[in-house]
Amino acid sequence: MFYLTIDILGTIAFAISGVLVAMEKKLDIFGVFIIAFVTAIGGGTLRDILIGNTPVVWMRDYTYVLVVLAAVVFAVLFVNQLKYLRKTLFLFDTIGIGLFTMVGVEKGISANLLPIMCIALGTITACFGGVIRDMLCNEIPVIFRKEIYATACILGAISYFGFRELLQSAEYAFVGAILITILIRLLAVKFNIALPNIYRSSR
Repeated sequence: MFYLTIDILGTIAFAISGVLVAMEKKLDIFGVFIIAFVTAIGGGTLRDILIGNTPVVWMRDYTYVLVVLAAVVFAVLFVNQLKYLRKTLFLFDTIGIGLFTMVGVEKGISANLLPIMCIALGTITACFGGVIRDMLCNEIPVIFRKEIYATACILGAISYFGFRELLQSAEYAFVGAILITILIRLLAVKFNIALPNIYRSSR
């Protein structure tokens, strides 16, 4: 139940971030739903395919489709209350990567994968819904820019295995790793911390 709750919360966060991007691009209601849907389930779908967990989870459990639909309706109805769209989008996107990173890690652990593969699955789960969203909306995905994004997922996932040894509790370690991922992303943006750019400006 604990892990399902985290998964649902991540789905809601990413669905709302998808709605905000789609509305910023002035898409129609069908386009808004599609962008919200692929943002919420894109990373998890790729993860499930990679580990052979098919049919993928949203095809077996329509709860995820209903959650995305409810999030779309909520975001559309209360878009005027979601002021400062860019800040709101950043907030929901950041919460989403924190939650989905650990959902992916847990799926990897359940599949008896090595920790490094669990970390990779967590990063894929957290990032690739946003990649698909940005590509469909004709944006360069955040993960391919110099912002700290995937790096936050990787460091958060690594921290989970450290917390698990220290706390001797998988659930506390899970929550701690989510908070670490979110905190790294927030601090990176606040203090303009970025990965080095390998390109030099031409003279």
